[in-house]
Amino acid sequence: MLCGGVSKAQPATSETQKIADEVKHQLEEKEGKTFDVFTAVEFKTQLVAGTNYFIKVHVGNDEFMHLRVFRSLPHEDKPLSLHGYQSSKTKHDELAYF
Repeated sequence: MLCGGVSKAQPATSETQKIADEVKHQLEEKEGKTFDVFTAVEFKTQLVAGTNYFIKVHVGNDEFMHLRVFRSLPHEDKPLSLHGYQSSKTKHDELAYF
């Protein structure tokens, strides 16, 4: 993958779900609610000074959210960080850079 470029969308993996689960509490704090359903559906990555993960998450009913999660470089030993999110998304909304 080209540094700075965003990958093609791929089906979510167990690693993607783990990343989403690790930032779930950060999203719940920002939204002021809890999510009983929180299932990663697809993702894209962007290689920067670390990795941005763009993850489409099903949060119940027909509602989806797009997350941008940053993973720092391994030697920095920092936790995953929710850098942004978009709510009110649908299953068919394209996962794009934001």
